[in-house]
Amino acid sequence: MNPFNIVLKTYLKLLSVIPIVFLGCIGGNLQNAASTNEEEVLLARINEFNLAFKSCDIELLKSMISENYQHTNGNSKSITKEAWFDYLEKRKLNIESSELTMTSYEMTEVEMEVYDDMAIITGKISTSSVKLGEEQENEYRITNVWIKEAGSWKRAGFHDGKIK
Repeated sequence: MNPFNIVLKTYLKLLSVIPIVFLGCIGGNLQNAASTNEEEVLLARINEFNLAFKSCDIELLKSMISENYQHTNGNSKSITKEAWFDYLEKRKLNIESSELTMTSYEMTEVEMEVYDDMAIITGKISTSSVKLGEEQENEYRITNVWIKEAGSWKRAGFHDGKIK
């Protein structure tokens, strides 16, 4: 075979591989971009949830949790959605009567792992409040499970453990 034909065949083979490699790179970047976008949407939803919890916006919170929601604090057994809302009703009365003032509620050290329509979120919650005139500061390590229902992220599970 003539050297020119060998070079031409090699060149044509390279030309056929380049688009595959190029499309593979774009596909990976598009997947990463979609994943990053989904994480941003979920993080915004988590921030919205945390603000609603701080102010005790019960109606908004009802729309942001799953039907089979499970809530566990480090010092108690798991409770159902209904029991958690009973707690929130009491908390809201305390806020409205000024027995409880939430001065800060901040989530930091957020890590998330998104799996299609489900995500596991870990982080640290720091709170400051005044209850019956007494200042309180607390920190918690948390784990949340979020699921996507009808195109919207909802919290399905919560667990915390007190740090201080």
